[in-house]
Amino acid sequence: MRIIVISVILAASAALTGFSVLAYDLFTPGRDTVPLVICTAGLWLLFALAVLLLRGVRGRAVVVLILAGSAVIGAAAMIGPPNTSTDSARYAWDGVVATAGISPYAYTPADDRLDPLRPGWLFPAAETTDAGTPVCVGERIQTAHKTPSGDILCSALNRTGVPTIYPPAAEIYFAGVRALTGPDAQYWPLQLTGLLLSVGTTGMLLAGMRRRGIDQRHAALWAWCPLVATEAITNSHVDMLGVVFTLAAAFLVSTRRYWGGGIALGAAIATKLIPVLAAPAMLRRQGWKVTVAAMLTFLLLYVPYVLTTGIGVLGYLPGYLSEEGYEDGTRFALISLVAPGGSAIIVAGAVLAVIAVLVIWKTDPDRPWLGQLVMIGSALLILSPRYSWYALLLVPFIALSGRWEWFAVPLALTLRLLVPSLPVTRVALAAAVVLIVAITMYRAGPVVFQRRIRPVTRPPRPVA
Repeated sequence: MRIIVISVILAASAALTGFSVLAYDLFTPGRDTVPLVICTAGLWLLFALAVLLLRGVRGRAVVVLILAGSAVIGAAAMIGPPNTSTDSARYAWDGVVATAGISPYAYTPADDRLDPLRPGWLFPAAETTDAGTPVCVGERIQTAHKTPSGDILCSALNRTGVPTIYPPAAEIYFAGVRALTGPDAQYWPLQLTGLLLSVGTTGMLLAGMRRRGIDQRHAALWAWCPLVATEAITNSHVDMLGVVFTLAAAFLVSTRRYWGGGIALGAAIATKLIPVLAAPAMLRRQGWKVTVAAMLTFLLLYVPYVLTTGIGVLGYLPGYLSEEGYEDGTRFALISLVAPGGSAIIVAGAVLAVIAVLVIWKTDPDRPWLGQLVMIGSALLILSPRYSWYALLLVPFIALSGRWEWFAVPLALTLRLLVPSLPVTRVALAAAVVLIVAITMYRAGPVVFQRRIRPVTRPPRPVA
C-alpha cells in the first residue's frame, strides 16, 4: 500500500510539473507570479510527502521507485519550453556558432558577420506595423540591434551585445548537442540531455551509496527534487553537467583516486566556475594531486580557445560580476545589512576563507560530502545569487549526507527568483540560516551539550 501511495504521489508530481511548465512562465508581460509560486510550493510539498513515505519502504522497491520517479518527473519537465530562464537559448546559439567552426568567444550574437548562421526560432524576423516600423513580436523575444549596422535584431537570447560567459567544457557540451541535432531543433535537445544527465546522476548516487553503506533512500532527495526537474531539465541549465563532474570527483577522491578526481573537478570548474566550492573538502589527503590535476585539466580545456580568441575567452564574466552587484557588494543580501557597500566583499571573502579552512581541517577524506555540503551551502547563503539553479550543485550532497534541512537554501533562492524583493530575500535567507543551525544543533545536541556543561572530573588517585 505504501508503494502504491508513493507511486500516486510521484504521478501527481509529474502531472503538476508538466502543468506548471505549460501554464506559467516569467516572460508574459504584466505576469502574475503568484500562481507559479503556489504551484512550486505544491511541488515541494508533494516531494516532501513522497520522501517521508519512502522511509517505510525496503528492498529493491526503493531503487525502482527512485529511478522511475526520476525518469517520469523529468520527462514531464520536458513537456514545454523553458519557463523561468532564457539561458538555454544562448546555449543553443553558442553551439550553432561552434559547429560552424567559429569560436563562441570571438563575436557577440548581434555581430553582422554571423547573419548566415541565425536560425529563425532564435532570431525571428521583425514584423512591420501599419506605420512601416519594424517591431519584434513574441513574449520570449527581445529587441536588440546588430553591430555595426544598427539594424533591428529580434532575439530569443539575453545580452545579445556581449560575448558568451560560459567556460570551455560548457561550450564543448553545447557544440556536441548541436552537432547531433542541427541548428533548427529548438529547446528539446538540451532538455533531453538534461534528463539523461539527471537520471544518470540518480543512478550514480544509488550505486555510490550502496558501495559506501549509505541508505539508498536518500537518493530520492535528488531524484524527486522539484529544483532538479525545473532547472536541470525544463530550463536545461549547464550546471547539471557541472554536478555530474563534481559528484564523480567526490566519489573518485573518496576512493583515493586523486588524479582522476582532480581531472573530474577540473572539468566541473571548466563547465561552470561554481564547482570550485566543492574543492576544499577534497584537499585533506593528497590534496596537491587533486589540485594539480584540476588546474591542468582546466587550463588544457581553455588552450584551443585561447589560441583562437586570446583574452576574449574571459567573455562577459567581468561585466557579469559587476552587473550582478558583486563588484560593489550590493548583491550580498544578508552581509550588506551589517557591512554595506564595498566592505561586504571583504567580509564575505573573509567568512568564506574561514569556512574553507575549517572544511579542509574537519572533513573526513573518505566521506567528503558533508564538507562539500557546508562549503557550497554556506557560499550560496553568503553570496545570495538571484538564480536558483546555482543550488543544483548543493542537492547531491544533501542526498549523500542526508541533511535535508539544507533544502532551505534552494527554497530561499527559488523564492528570490520568483519574488524579486530584497526584504523577502533577506527574510527567506535568514530563515534558512536559522533552520539549518537549529537542526544541526539538534542532531549533535546531547553530545555537544554534555561536553559543554559536564564538569571535568579526575580519576581518584590510587591509595598507597
